[in-house]
Amino acid sequence: MHSFLPVIALVFNAFVWGVSWWPFRQLHDAGVHPLWATALMYALAVVSLLVTRPGVWGRTLQHPALWLLALSSGLTNVAFNWAVTVGDVVRVVLLFYLMPAWSVLLAWRVLGERPTGAAVLRLVLAFAGVALVLVPADASAQRLLANLSGADALALAGGFCFALTNVTLRRLHRVPSESRMLAMFGGGTLMALASACAGMAAGIVPSLPAPATGWVVVALLLAGAFLLSNFALQFGASRLAAGTTALIMLSEVVFASVSSVLLTATALAPRTVLGGSLIVGAALLATLPARKAGTAGVGAQH
Repeated sequence: MHSFLPVIALVFNAFVWGVSWWPFRQLHDAGVHPLWATALMYALAVVSLLVTRPGVWGRTLQHPALWLLALSSGLTNVAFNWAVTVGDVVRVVLLFYLMPAWSVLLAWRVLGERPTGAAVLRLVLAFAGVALVLVPADASAQRLLANLSGADALALAGGFCFALTNVTLRRLHRVPSESRMLAMFGGGTLMALASACAGMAAGIVPSLPAPATGWVVVALLLAGAFLLSNFALQFGASRLAAGTTALIMLSEVVFASVSSVLLTATALAPRTVLGGSLIVGAALLATLPARKAGTAGVGAQH
C-alpha cells in the first residue's frame, strides 16, 4: 500500500483542481469574484506557510529569481480560476492543457532546448486539437479569433503562464522547495489582488462583499483543500518520475469533464471530444521522454 501513496496523493491533487470550478462558482454566485476568492485563498496559504516554516521569508528573499516564479504562477492562477468560473469547464481545462505545447516553445527560447521531431508532432497535435475545440463546425479557420471568448483567452493565457512556471521551476531546481512554495503562494495573492483592484477600478470586477457565513465557509474549505492538494503534490511528485507525475496530473481533465457533465447536465460535442483527445494525446506524448529518463521532480501547482 505504501508504494501507492504518492499516486494517491497526485490523484487527490488532480481531483481538487478538476472540481475546483464548482466552489468558485458558488462563491461567484454569492458575489465573490474569482479574483477576490483567489487572493483570499492564497493569502491564507501564505500565512499558514509563514507560521509553520519560521525563517522561510528570509530564505526566500535570498533568491531574487523567485520573483519571476511568483509572477508566472500568480498569473496562472488568476487566469485559470477566472476562466473556469465564467466559462465552459471542459473547454477551459482543455485549452489550459495546451501547456505542454507552450513548454516546447519556451524551453527552446529560454533553456536553449531545440525541439525534436516528437516535440514538433506534439505541437501539431495540440494546436489541431485547439482548432477543433474553438472553431465551430460551420466556421472557417479564419474565424478562430472571432469565436474566442474571454474565458477561452484566459484559459490559453493561463496555460502559457503554467508552462512558463514549469520552465522557471526547472531553472530554480536548486532553490529550497519551501521557498518556491512561498513564491508561488505569494504570487497568487499579489497577482490576484492587483488584478482585482485594477478590475474594480475599470468597473469589471465588483468589490468584495461583506463577510457572510455561507461564502466564508466555502472560501475556507476551498483554501484548506488547495493547501492539502499542494502538500499532496509535493509529496507525490518528489517520489515519482516526472513523466509519471505529468501523466497522473492529466486526470484533472477527466475529473473536470465528468463533474461538469454531472453537475451542469451538459453534453460534450463530438468536436470537443475529438479536439480534447488530440490535446490530451499531445500531453501524454510529452510524458514519454521524461519517463524513459526516469527523472524525478516536483510539479507545479496552478
